[in-house]
Order: sequence, then C-alpha cells, then structure tokens
Amino acid sequence: MILSISGVVLLGVICFLFFRKDGLKVSHGIVCALFGFYLAGTAIAPSIKAGGASLASLLGGIKV
Repeated sequence: MILSISGVVLLGVICFLFFRKDGLKVSHGIVCALFGFYLAGTAIAPSIKAGGASLASLLGGIKV
C-alpha cells in the first residue's frame, strides 16, 4: 500500500509539472495514464468516481 501511494504521488507531481511547463506530449500522456491507473487502485477511487458522477449530473441539469 505504501508503494502504491508513493507511486501515485510521484506520478501526480510529474503530471502536474508536464501540464504547467511543457504542454502535454505523447510521453506525458503515458505518464498521466499510469497515474490514472494507479490512482484507480487506491482507497480514494470510489470518492473520485462519486465526485465525477455528481459533477456530470450537475452539468447535465443546467438548462441554457
């Protein structure tokens, strides 16, 4: 579990730096995909899924 969390933190920091500094390239996209893969295996994954569903519901309910 400790290795998984440290890997998630490391990949998250790398993704953040890629977005801020260089823009997103193919190699950066691979790192971001790995970040998502490892993040999905942590205990926070259900909260992220619920938050995404809530945001989608909120955006779907907006009438212009």
